[in-house]
Amino acid sequence: MSKLFGTDGIRGRANSWPITPDMGVKIGKAAALFFAKSGQPARIVIGRDTRISGEMMEMAISSGIMAMGGTVFWLDVAPTPAVAYLTKFFEADAGIVISASHNPFHDNGVKFFDAKGLKLSLETEKKLAETILDPETDKKCEDVYRTGNRIYHGILMDDYREFLKSSIGDSFNLEGLKIIIDCANGASSFVAPKVLESLGAEIITIFNKPDGLNINNGCGSEHVDHLKKLVIEHKANAGLAFDGDADRLIAVDEKGNEITGDQIIAICSARAIETGHKKAGDTVVTTVMSNIGLKIALEKMGLQHEITDVGDRNVLFRMIETGSMIGGEDSGHMIFLDNHTTGDGIYSAIKLLEALKASGKPLSELSGIMSIFPQILINIDVREKPDLDKVPAIHSSIMDAEKKLEGKGRVLVRYSGTQPMCRVMVEGECQKETEKICNDIAGVVRAEIGA
Repeated sequence: MSKLFGTDGIRGRANSWPITPDMGVKIGKAAALFFAKSGQPARIVIGRDTRISGEMMEMAISSGIMAMGGTVFWLDVAPTPAVAYLTKFFEADAGIVISASHNPFHDNGVKFFDAKGLKLSLETEKKLAETILDPETDKKCEDVYRTGNRIYHGILMDDYREFLKSSIGDSFNLEGLKIIIDCANGASSFVAPKVLESLGAEIITIFNKPDGLNINNGCGSEHVDHLKKLVIEHKANAGLAFDGDADRLIAVDEKGNEITGDQIIAICSARAIETGHKKAGDTVVTTVMSNIGLKIALEKMGLQHEITDVGDRNVLFRMIETGSMIGGEDSGHMIFLDNHTTGDGIYSAIKLLEALKASGKPLSELSGIMSIFPQILINIDVREKPDLDKVPAIHSSIMDAEKKLEGKGRVLVRYSGTQPMCRVMVEGECQKETEKICNDIAGVVRAEIGA
């Protein structure tokens, strides 16, 4: 049962289990049953990204919810964070997003939010998985004589846009900034340009014509080469790249250099201190994938640094535990818990641009608040996922690498939670040596379990 959910919801290739129409109906029925309160039918907000299988899964899940008597508040195409925000705003019982985030178009997935707009805990996910896979769940709708309905609530997206605009404050705007936006042919295409233009920025938008097949295809937060060229060509102040469901942001400075999630977190943390929203001794939460340079930068600001396992949910719950207001992942998930419940690429972009304009400095200089240690990441497709500690050759290569680094770097080898992939990351003082160590480990992983 635990295999139904990965690190970020249910995910797989469209038309293969569990991303099939019949499973969609089961998921919808289970969700309506699971999130119903006090005997009342569940009210569930649903949104999706732009991939072609989204409508198929949206209809299947909606049918399951309605079969159980629930009501679907249908947003159509909407960023993942919009569903989180509007679930809480609309006082619904849950939110569902149909998206595979940064994955190619042929994948899809299902993410859940509770009534507070928060991702589900592992324990709650486990119980929901049991409900989805329980054969008795299907039968329970046989007693439902008053089936539910689907209500189009796309107008609620206006409330989400207003929420984004309000994050910058009434007395502040982005006038004088020229920004290029890469919407990844995804859900941000219909939100980000309008919001940033309304805040006064001059906007050039690319990859904002989704056709169901081109989402994340050579564009978006994982493919910023074209964005880098355009920023330099148009002499823009910055470039912003979102992923398919707009919960991630990667930026590009005026010189065409990539600005990582870690750097954005450092910049926004410093801005929060300047504006009095953060005091020395407060905590910033990131994952094991964050660069050592971030920890050093945060310490210089007088901030504590908490580290979690990979996954924005892990970051979120640690933030709640520690009272942290800023956290995220180097991959581009940033969470501003004082005003939001989940990672939001567009919201993060606004906070970054606010810091950029307030500083009066170019983004290349502003990002210098953090020095990046050489970090090499190699992704290897794998045929299976055995315990890495129990594969002698892999375990030995990791131990050898750590000895070579002599405590002046680190090694992290882990599986992707959403793809058949092993990630090998090595961080060290010397670029050349770091690359060699990472390649050596990757070679062993490829030989032992490579696809």
